[in-house]
Order: sequence, then structure tokens, then C-alpha cells
Amino acid sequence: MIRASYRVIFAALTLALLAAAPARAADPKPAVLSAEDKADIARAEAYLNAVTTLKARFLQSSPNGAAAEGDAYLSRPGRLRLQYDPPSPLLVVADGTFLIVYDRELGDPSYVPLGQTPAGVLVQPNLRLTGGEVTVTRVSRLPGVVRISAVESEDPASGEITLVFSDHPFELKQWQVRDAQHQVTTVSLFDVRTGVSLDPKLFQFVDPKFAKPQMNLN
Repeated sequence: MIRASYRVIFAALTLALLAAAPARAADPKPAVLSAEDKADIARAEAYLNAVTTLKARFLQSSPNGAAAEGDAYLSRPGRLRLQYDPPSPLLVVADGTFLIVYDRELGDPSYVPLGQTPAGVLVQPNLRLTGGEVTVTRVSRLPGVVRISAVESEDPASGEITLVFSDHPFELKQWQVRDAQHQVTTVSLFDVRTGVSLDPKLFQFVDPKFAKPQMNLN
């Protein structure tokens, strides 16, 4: 149940801890890809692999209607931070080895190996949307928008992520996640800046319970 919840969290970078229900969705089927679909997938892979660092504001809309905002930081490979604005107590850090979810109200951080989460795919050195850990289920287009939906190849019933790109210029604007219970969470990005200098400490997590108190030298 914990693994399913974390899959939901990072497939969309949502940070919403959803309890897994016993019911499972039917396995989504791989798409029959046209030449145009394959070209758009290649554009998405090239764009994502070209992003080494990223900073953005995000707005998360959850299935229950709740909304939250915060700052997202990404440093590929392997590192990501989602910092929610108050009053949300959540902080999520991917430090290259673990995905760490810390709820200040609950107090105890949770650790899961990064390779067991979709975050491990999103921040890997050579991201692939086909032929590897991810299988594309459909590619759709609206005026000025390209949508690519995918599932985990080894566990397609766990949920589906849709990456939403603007067409010109080709940029990632939104994630949508449909979980195994068909609940959809949406994360939209704003004020995106790539190629920025980020403090490595953003991707380090120190449990406040074990942090040494700072000495007052005044």
C-alpha cells in the first residue's frame, strides 16, 4: 500500500498521499503509434533530457478539490525538491538515492528507494518514454498542446501519467495523474526557469529530530 501511494505522489509530482484501495483498474493497453506520435515522443524525450536544472512554481489540484501551491526544484540526474507553501506541512526531497516525504505535523519522514518510484524515471540521466520502464498509452493533440500518456511497463494498472506540453515552443506545462481508482490529480507549472544554478543543499534532507541545535554566539 505504501509503494502504491508513493507511485501516485511522484508520477505527477503531486505529493498527495493517497491510500491504495483493493480495487484495481484494468491494465491500459500500449498505444499503436503513428509517425507523428513517435515524432512528438522524440521531442518530449529530447526536451526532458536537455533539462539539467529547473525551478518553477506549481499549483496542485487534488481529486477532493483541494489546491496547494509551492516551489519545485529539479537537478538531473536524481534530485528533486517539492516545497509546499504554508500551511501545508509537506516537503518532498529526492536526494539521488531515496525519495523522502516529510510531514511536519506527523514528524517522522518516510523513505523509499528512488528507483521504485516514477521519480526515478523522471530524473534518470537518459529518460525514455518508450521501450523501457515506461510505456506510452496514447498521444493526443489540441491546438497548441501535445499530451503524452504513459504507464509503468511492469505495473500498468497502478495508474497513468499524462505529460502536457505546449507545442510552440515545446515546453512541459503540466502533469496529470490518474491513479488505480481513476482519481485524477493535476500539477501545473508556472514561471519555469531552466539551466539555473541551484544550491546542492536543496536536495539534502536532515531529520529535524537529529539536527544539532545552532549555538548562539552573541
